[in-house]
Amino acid sequence: MAEQQATRDGQGALASMDYARARADQRFMRRFAASGPGSWMFARVLHHIDRPIYRLSGGRQTLATMLSGLPVVMLSTTGARSGRRRAVPVLGLPTSDGLAVIASNYGQRHHPGWYYNLLADPTGEVTVRGVMRPFRATVAEGEQRERIWQEGLRVYPGWSQYERRAGERKIEIFVLGEA
Repeated sequence: MAEQQATRDGQGALASMDYARARADQRFMRRFAASGPGSWMFARVLHHIDRPIYRLSGGRQTLATMLSGLPVVMLSTTGARSGRRRAVPVLGLPTSDGLAVIASNYGQRHHPGWYYNLLADPTGEVTVRGVMRPFRATVAEGEQRERIWQEGLRVYPGWSQYERRAGERKIEIFVLGEA
């Protein structure tokens, strides 16, 4: 019963974020973010803007969320080398498995820093709509990864462009389950 509810919740939330259901301005922003110039700009600028907006809104909004309608969450991990707590805004996809985060890094040739942090220590906290909860991350593999990837493409088709630009790098997907 709980599994069926989680499946309905994950699928319902994903359906409401579907690219086809987004407003025209949100679809434009999603396309721009996936483009070479958009990816380059957002990779270097967006997190600097998102963090203060996130704090000012009590963890409920980011610029990316407002412009694109995408579900941005704050992912807090422990630095793999520094041992310090790091928080970064990432796109969080509700799935039947839990909240999924995709380590696309805008299609750059290297993984994002939080990817290495989760490999070193898979525990952390994620803040969704102002509510923080602890998690334990697992790497999605096989059928699970493919299913989440396909669900994610319906929300943000730009990941397919990121995958092409990433070259040989496999874009990993983490599922943030209960700690």
